Amino acid sequence: MTEDPSAPPASLPTLADALGIGPDDLVCAVGAVGAGGKQSLLSHLARDLDGVLTSTVRISVFDDEVAEVVVTDAPETAVAETPTRPLGVVRERERPDRYRGYDPATVDRIARATDDEVLVKADGARSRWLKAPGEDEPQLPDTADLVCPVASVRVVGEPLTDERVHRPELVSDVSGTAVGDAISEWDVAAVLANDRGGMKDVPETARVVPVLDMVDDERLAETADEIAGWLCEHPRVERVVATSLAADEPVVGFY
Repeated sequence: MTEDPSAPPASLPTLADALGIGPDDLVCAVGAVGAGGKQSLLSHLARDLDGVLTSTVRISVFDDEVAEVVVTDAPETAVAETPTRPLGVVRERERPDRYRGYDPATVDRIARATDDEVLVKADGARSRWLKAPGEDEPQLPDTADLVCPVASVRVVGEPLTDERVHRPELVSDVSGTAVGDAISEWDVAAVLANDRGGMKDVPETARVVPVLDMVDDERLAETADEIAGWLCEHPRVERVVATSLAADEPVVGFY
């Protein structure tokens, strides 16, 4: 089903429903969508679902986004014994503004220790709007149920350089667009749907729902619609969700 991205917010589902999140799903966000984008996506979900938020990579301090954060080397125990939700669990506070997460196998164990949805930031992007993963990215748990590759629609029309793109040379290899040339809707779709891009290392059993963020006006909604049209042709893409994650009601449309 396709919804008009310009439709009134009241006609649209919650973010969790738009993404198709089921009970006790292990949900991972990868890709790039600007400063705090993946984390904002996961924070919205943690609050909506009263879930558990964690990471397999570095993550900005998110104490204000959940009811409690536990810093621990025993996250399975913390999740099982701490009734507070939404709950954050992290391995250590690396510096005042940043936590360190766990290895993917530990996150697998966290998911087995709770019936709650577990929400995972699984790579970084240095505040860019589009990316291709490096050799050691993403850090996805084997038991991930849902993987959400994310990108900002605002990158369309921007030059393929490191100002807006993390690892532009790798994005060029995936999309075929030369470094320095303007990024098209096709480029964004190609990166999100490629096994060297947003699909990299996604477990065979995981569902894939790309997220197109920063859909903040009618022009950007048209951009999202075109990108989504390409993405929906991929056999592993279950649906595509357009968002404005800076808003209290973030869902703009879904396809």
